Amino acid sequence: MAKSKTNPFEFIQQVRQETSKVTWPTRRETVITTVMVLIMVTLASIFFVGVDTVLRWAVNLVLYGN
Repeated sequence: MAKSKTNPFEFIQQVRQETSKVTWPTRRETVITTVMVLIMVTLASIFFVGVDTVLRWAVNLVLYGN
C-alpha cells in the first residue's frame, strides 16, 4: 500500500494547524519547572556522591583492609 505524497504547501498548513493545538506553558510554569529540575538534579548528585563515597570506602576495606 503506497502512501500518497503531500505537497509542501499542504504540509506547512498541517504543521501550522497542529502547532496551534499545542498548549504552551506560561513563563511562571516554565520558571517553576526549571527550579524543580535544578533541585532534583542537586539532590540526585548529592545522593550519588554519597553512594560513591560509601562504595569506595567498602572496596578499600575489602581490598586493602584500611
